[in-house]
Amino acid sequence: MLPSFISTSPSRAGNAAGILAILLWSGTVGLFRSIGEALGPVGGPAVIFTISGVLVVAFAGIPAIRTIDRRYLLIGGLIFVAYEISLALSIGYAHDRSQAMEVGMINYLWPSLTMLFAVLLRQQSASILLLAPGIALAFLGIVWVMKGNDGFSVARLAENFADNPLSYTLAFLAAFLWAAYSVFSRRYGNGKSVVGLFLLATAGVLWLRYFQSEQPSMQVSLPAALQVMVLGAFTATAYSAWNVGIQRGSIGLLAALSYFTPVLSSCLASIWLGVTPPWTFWLGVAMVTAGSLISWGATRLR
Repeated sequence: MLPSFISTSPSRAGNAAGILAILLWSGTVGLFRSIGEALGPVGGPAVIFTISGVLVVAFAGIPAIRTIDRRYLLIGGLIFVAYEISLALSIGYAHDRSQAMEVGMINYLWPSLTMLFAVLLRQQSASILLLAPGIALAFLGIVWVMKGNDGFSVARLAENFADNPLSYTLAFLAAFLWAAYSVFSRRYGNGKSVVGLFLLATAGVLWLRYFQSEQPSMQVSLPAALQVMVLGAFTATAYSAWNVGIQRGSIGLLAALSYFTPVLSSCLASIWLGVTPPWTFWLGVAMVTAGSLISWGATRLR
């Protein structure tokens, strides 16, 4: 039997919050990369999550911990922190801006995976005959993104992956982690949010890594500072809004709209980073988006 809050009709406010989060997330990949170039692949995210965490706590306050489900607080928090670190480092450790866009695109497998996890956990019903090919098409799109201008071959794909296995592995891990967090939060969040504490915990882990390992010095400048403030505000608002959306809104609607995030995110990152990806990249983006929409359609058909 499903928890009572899952069967409750989704609220318009929840849907609006989720949509706002999706729009804000679309501008993060390019900013993450440019900030990482100035402040370092670890130092940059550490600063960003510190600012965003402080902003969330300042405006939303610290929730009463005793009222939070311990499973959500501990397991959900662990998944959240692992996701943020995986995504940030996958972009920061990319060899160049083009590769940063590639690993950023891999992260957008999470909408299809969210739907898959929701179906497996009985939070959402779906037609498996549509869901399976939809997810397969999304993964095939990532293959097209990674293969570049070359013809498809397993050997060439493996060679591209071997060029930077850390970034690509972290990007794939991030996609699975955020899908897991979304369904876990919906199951155990009970309409409450501790995202501010999760963001500060993420910052703490990154600062620990920063001071315990050899890292490049931060090149602080006015443009970098402005970018940090903007992305910090984006991050604080987006994650707070998504937490409300995924718990109180329609998971099917938000997943469907989030499927268009790869297109918008890629366009914004391309403009911001001054990178013109090959046509195969955009074909892969289209395949990821189409596959995600098919996955969503599987739930609507059902």
